[in-house]
Amino acid sequence: MREAIGEAYKTAMKAGDKRRTATLRSINAAIKDKDIEARGLGKEALSDADILPMLQKMVKQREESLAIFTQAGREDLAVVEREEIAILNEFLPKGMSEAEIDTAIRDAIAKTGAVGGKDMGKVIAALKAEYPGRIDFGKASAKVKAALG
Repeated sequence: MREAIGEAYKTAMKAGDKRRTATLRSINAAIKDKDIEARGLGKEALSDADILPMLQKMVKQREESLAIFTQAGREDLAVVEREEIAILNEFLPKGMSEAEIDTAIRDAIAKTGAVGGKDMGKVIAALKAEYPGRIDFGKASAKVKAALG
């Protein structure tokens, strides 16, 4: 993932795409910040599994800003946020549809042998391991609870 972002950054710079270059530069800066933080704690550089939640957080921040700008009637700023969200989403795994999420939940319940609400943590852990970054676990936890309840 790190290499793909670096290559996209170089391509954007050569093409003179200012928005894309700025967005990719902010991703690289965030990765470097986390690498430095990890080094200070005696850990290794970020893996793709560590970069993924960071990118998701960046998308979420921009979605919140987009909502605020849209509500305030600042379409000029909303356009920037939409463009940045699209660029960030290029590096995230494709999200799952509602039907796919429901199927994944049923499979995880079957695999873990979960029978009640007390087993919800096992099911969520199995989903996180199998579908990292593809499921919104805020919404999925409610579906898991309903399926187990």
